Amino acid sequence: MARIVVIGAGLGAMAAAARLAVAGHRVTVYERTATYGGAVGRVERDGFVFDTGPGLLPLPAVYRDLFLKTGKEPLEKCVDLVQVDPAARHVFADGTDLLLPNASRAGVVAALNTALGPGAGDRWGDFLVRAREAWDRTRRPLLEEPLRPDPQVLGEREPYPAVPHRRLLRTRRARTLAEVGAWELRDPRLTALLESHALAYGLDPRNTPASAAILPYMEHAFGTWYIRGGIRELARALYERCLARKVEFVFGSKVTGVVEKDGRAAGVELRDGAVAEADFVVAGVAPEVLDRAVRQSAVRGDGDVPPQAGPTSRLTVLLALRGGRPEGTAHRTVVHAAERESELDLLFGTASGTVARPTVTVLRPDDPALVPDSGHEAITVTSVVPARHDGDRAAEPEVLGRHAEQLITVAERAVPGLRDRLLWHEMRGPADIAAATGAQGGAIPAPSLAADDGRRLHPPNSTAISGLFTVGGWSHPGGGLPHAGMSGALVAGLIVEGPDFRGSQ
Repeated sequence: MARIVVIGAGLGAMAAAARLAVAGHRVTVYERTATYGGAVGRVERDGFVFDTGPGLLPLPAVYRDLFLKTGKEPLEKCVDLVQVDPAARHVFADGTDLLLPNASRAGVVAALNTALGPGAGDRWGDFLVRAREAWDRTRRPLLEEPLRPDPQVLGEREPYPAVPHRRLLRTRRARTLAEVGAWELRDPRLTALLESHALAYGLDPRNTPASAAILPYMEHAFGTWYIRGGIRELARALYERCLARKVEFVFGSKVTGVVEKDGRAAGVELRDGAVAEADFVVAGVAPEVLDRAVRQSAVRGDGDVPPQAGPTSRLTVLLALRGGRPEGTAHRTVVHAAERESELDLLFGTASGTVARPTVTVLRPDDPALVPDSGHEAITVTSVVPARHDGDRAAEPEVLGRHAEQLITVAERAVPGLRDRLLWHEMRGPADIAAATGAQGGAIPAPSLAADDGRRLHPPNSTAISGLFTVGGWSHPGGGLPHAGMSGALVAGLIVEGPDFRGSQ
């Protein structure tokens, strides 16, 4: 039985802790804040309840496997997991209104042909077939296996089988998501639909590899899911599973250093000077936090993939409304930006300021647990914003306050009469995310992607220091709720089975 210290209580860290504990190890989690969950937070006020992190759960099979492997009660016994249908409503810049059914290729094709015109749905259906090929080629090495020192299968060849595009006597194939939209989908609304999946993770479709086609494919193939009471309930259930497996949690305890002995991690030093000895250390923190804690050696070797510096964060506006949720309301509505290039330039380029009408996601759960009574509604409105660094913090409340007002204005396209129903609103921005996760500027990691010479991968879970492992969104396989759960499985496998571990079965 090994002594294992886990730094941080995010979902990836708790996923690793639960798996390691059930394997017979003694696991202690040190969390600098007062609670678990990391970015998966919650706000409660006046009987209203809001998720401040992800609002939906893709690929729930990851957590089904986790709960199956760590106890007798399956996931569905621990949370109320429901499939969202329709999967989403999309409101495009030209006023087109589209409802997409959940996990139905035929239904999606029919809906697109009806709303966008004959042929639009068929082109999207053909795209999903190609996206499935990319998924099949990359699923295991990208998500279910440890990242090897020379990940050729992920770094060199573009796995998305783009169709040839002929222009000016030249034949070209789409290399980026934007080119997939322009050359293969050939409708600005379909392009907006495609790119919204990348934008939600803070990715610029103009330079994101075509392999990002797996993002809409995952949602299409495995459905969109919600947990009653909010996604925070998933963090609660995982925390309770850890406790049931005898994982010890120490909250309000900041790790200030990783202790090294004879060239390997031997424990951690705490803020009060105490040392917790360990045979293995698992770090579920942002790379800059870990770098500060490791004083003697470099965390990463020369050949390792460098951590991706997330250029973007999120602004979430929590809206408490009088009046109940109308029958038949879509759970999720995406209101697309009127000026795509302006939005992308402001988020990823050199332009400054805010977008007057950005792409906005509106979540309106049909969940009595989130409201004081049936005469009220709790809504979250979210948009991608630039990550903000130390020099920007003084101006952040004013800047984000203006941006929040713009988000509410855009959300009125999805919720008519919203301002007339508004009781109060709060906002959660990059500074709040930085406080919860420690990530500089409140940056949010994107999922790992294949191709692009490996630049879209995250570092391996093993490090240059023997006995030190990383877990969560800033390491393989990257950001997102499913990826957090997968990283926990990979770290547990590397510790339990050793460096010869070849991945989840």
